[in-house]
Amino acid sequence: MKLPLSWLKDYVDIDCSVEELEKKLFSCGFEVEETIYFGKNIDKIVTAKILEIEKHPNADKLSVTKIDAGKYGELQIITAATNIYVGAIVPVALDGATLFDGNRIFNGELRGLPSYGMFCSGEELGITDDWYKGASVHGILILDDNFPLGVEVKKLLEINDVVFDINVTAKRPDCQSILGLAREVATVLNKPLKMPDLTFKTCNVSTKETIKVINNAFDLCPRYKARLVKNIKIGESPLWIKRRLFSMGLRSINNIVDITNFVLLEIGQPMHAFDLSTLSGQEIIIRRANEGEKIVTLDEKEFTLNNNNLVICDSEKPVALAGVMGGLNSEIKPTTNDVVFESARFMRDNIRKTSRNLGQRSDSSSRYEKGVDFYSVEIGLKRALNLICNLDCGDIAIDEYDLINEKIENRVIKTTIEKINGVLGIDISAKTIKEILEKLHFEVKLDGNDIEVKVPLFREDMESYPDIAEEIIREYGYDNITSTLLKTSSITNGGRNFEQTKIEQIKNFLTGVGFNEIITYSFVPEKDYEIFNFADNDFKPIKILNPISEELGVMRLSLLPSMLRVTASNLNRKNFEGKLFEFAKVYKSKEKVLLSLPTEEAVISLSVFGNNEYYYMLKGVFEGLFDTFFNGAKIEFFRSSEEFMHPTKSADVYINGVKAEADEDGYYTVP
Repeated sequence: MKLPLSWLKDYVDIDCSVEELEKKLFSCGFEVEETIYFGKNIDKIVTAKILEIEKHPNADKLSVTKIDAGKYGELQIITAATNIYVGAIVPVALDGATLFDGNRIFNGELRGLPSYGMFCSGEELGITDDWYKGASVHGILILDDNFPLGVEVKKLLEINDVVFDINVTAKRPDCQSILGLAREVATVLNKPLKMPDLTFKTCNVSTKETIKVINNAFDLCPRYKARLVKNIKIGESPLWIKRRLFSMGLRSINNIVDITNFVLLEIGQPMHAFDLSTLSGQEIIIRRANEGEKIVTLDEKEFTLNNNNLVICDSEKPVALAGVMGGLNSEIKPTTNDVVFESARFMRDNIRKTSRNLGQRSDSSSRYEKGVDFYSVEIGLKRALNLICNLDCGDIAIDEYDLINEKIENRVIKTTIEKINGVLGIDISAKTIKEILEKLHFEVKLDGNDIEVKVPLFREDMESYPDIAEEIIREYGYDNITSTLLKTSSITNGGRNFEQTKIEQIKNFLTGVGFNEIITYSFVPEKDYEIFNFADNDFKPIKILNPISEELGVMRLSLLPSMLRVTASNLNRKNFEGKLFEFAKVYKSKEKVLLSLPTEEAVISLSVFGNNEYYYMLKGVFEGLFDTFFNGAKIEFFRSSEEFMHPTKSADVYINGVKAEADEDGYYTVP
């Protein structure tokens, strides 16, 4: 997000240096990726008046000119420019001057005659017509006849802005605008925020009597505002609007289109203006597109739509791809007389999918993908109408459509000072917390340790007390956080505990007798429960709410299915011999709906396969494990009663006469 300092000063009184402001932005969570000093390189380029123009005696395409550069005196300049004339005021780069791109200019000689400088075009000053009229011409920039001579052009044309390129995270869509960032700057500088003027005058014309607006897709467009403006005067925007757009990388088109772009950048509200004469039936209908329906957007690209795309239509056809781009059939033309301004909230997931599937992106879709709040819809339209009124380029209707399917209410978060400080790990007083939140435009009520926070409408990212804590610490200062231990932790000398040591010894034993360790997912297919008859026991599959795939839909109840899949995979790849083991946890619960944490059992699974491997070898490994780690416990093997095991080639392990089974906490105890 680009933030021009000149535009920021419209809302906040800046009384610190550029470097200090950059640091303060970073301190409150906004990384300034680049600080662009617009016009910084320009030096020793002054105004001069052309006194004489003669043909160069040694070159057909060159001219010899004599100029008056004010205090720098009269100079001779050789040029190939064809649009200059005697009496023209032009920018001249003197000896040692620096152009916008950093290139240096020095006195020289062209075809045998000395040249003491160079005439400059708009490109060499880094500007276009949107900054100064005539700057886009292919040739030398002709300046105002009233400009004084010998004065720095950089100063006269005000080519001296600073633009911050700020990395705004996805969770802060409210800061995808000049106004949003101005709020943050006002807070960090402890200055009042000056809101843009939202007032406007209306005329005795009715939007609702002129056009009908219908919303058939409230699920994708929860709010839609529309207002008629008659007697539009299409023309150029004033220079201050052109320069605002230029500093953000946008070109001026005409006053109406520029207003919608201006509001997008200033308020963060994407807007669109429809030519009323192009709307069949004098209707605007918000609906899902029909399968195979087509639209040609403003950039003259045709798209075939489906039922997942949201469109703005008249009574016959789509006139805009909602939230992405307007239709070519309803664009503003020089002959446009009446327009309908649209300001809406579209669901970000739908806009993101539409933009991605069609391969069509725009500044509007970029904003909608991050999220546009109800508040911006309201003030965005008001700001656009205010600009219409101030520029005197149309008559604003007395009423408007505001189609909304839910009551707009501020979210209220109730918590305690103790919880907030618990998240931060430091103690901040209730008074300081209240002051910080109120500076950030939250409404706060304190009652002892209890705190009630009313969230402003433009902060839809705020959900619970950890979000409140985050807001407080970024203003209070991250450097005020002190390192503390968790309540359940303590400082140790490091090393493994008893359980970790035993696990490591078991793994070392198994690798010592030729086994290789494998690691498999804790998530398994639900069909494992049927294949291995797990469904008949007391334990229920623990389903994952958002699984990676259907094949990884539940938590594993046993390591056996995963081990068999790995064994089969090795055999399929012509690896006919192997010894594998896995030491991991399985998850057991007797509840169909998980109301408490499941039991986690740490278990070992072994697999041996190959012509030289047999049952008694594996039996010997078990006996060796118990002899080594369980102090000579008596181990016996009896035919297994498990249904998924082979009836004559399987066994249950008994330790000191008791079958080895885990207790409720998932531990195996040697009797």
